[in-house]
Amino acid sequence: MAQIVQYSKFGGPEVLELVEVAEPRASAGEVVVAVRAAGVNPIDWKIRRAIRPTGPITTPRRPGSDAAGRIVEVGAGVTGWSVGDAVIVLGAAGAYASHLTATPAQLTRKPDGLGWAEAAALGVPAGTAYQALRSLGLGSADTLLIHGGSGSVGQAAIQFALLDGATVIATASEPNQARLAELGAIPVVYGPGLVDRIRSVAPRGVDVVLDAAGTDEALEASFALVADRSRIGTIVVGRKAAELGIQAWSGGSPVPLTPEQVELRAAGLRLATELAAAGRFDVEIAAVFPLAEAAAAQELSEHGHPRGKIVLLP
Repeated sequence: MAQIVQYSKFGGPEVLELVEVAEPRASAGEVVVAVRAAGVNPIDWKIRRAIRPTGPITTPRRPGSDAAGRIVEVGAGVTGWSVGDAVIVLGAAGAYASHLTATPAQLTRKPDGLGWAEAAALGVPAGTAYQALRSLGLGSADTLLIHGGSGSVGQAAIQFALLDGATVIATASEPNQARLAELGAIPVVYGPGLVDRIRSVAPRGVDVVLDAAGTDEALEASFALVADRSRIGTIVVGRKAAELGIQAWSGGSPVPLTPEQVELRAAGLRLATELAAAGRFDVEIAAVFPLAEAAAAQELSEHGHPRGKIVLLP
């Protein structure tokens, strides 16, 4: 038997339930992965609360898209993958589980030097950060401002941008300033006077903004600092993007990712995986919960504003 987390109605974390089901079997073009760790992302609870509209619930929903584990079954027609392979899964359905099915396109090989929790923590943050920076056209001569730099996407974006040779300024609360500096960003505390503080550390100005905070303050500061709104992107308030004239991915954006953007996210995960295994990309784990405590994990993600990524262990 397998264990999965599911919910049958929208609402708070209390709607999540852990149930036993038959272990999935691999259909043609699929593999079955025995999950060793699964990542918790804000989109998981936003869908559960219907903040991110997905239509009515007609069958139980299974949250989660990030995971890491070993392949235990390979379906017909799948090549290049074998039982026993250690993999990272990005974009699968129902990752809060002991077993899940995935397609080869959703798999990245997990190096031996990368832990299960760290591997499961990479998918959405690394993929989103890399794709956003590529879509914004970040270059080595640019100064990048990241709102919400201490979250999992913000931390990944800092590291990718520095690899590109860009100068990075990142905002966070006072307790998280040291973390931003540790990653190589110029830390700035958000709050009243934000624009002046940013200008004081960026005398040549800001060229690109990645908003991972979604606050009115973050948007207003972005518009005050960057005239070209096509170089401002958000992963939080996508529903406002068209009226504001900025770019958006996820975060309620009504525009689906293009195939090119999907591939960029996969490329970002592959790059982060290689770098992390070599000790050149840092993955911060905010908290680890057993699968049975998925509700507590989502509660922390929604209300605790953790630094880094939350992980579930089946």
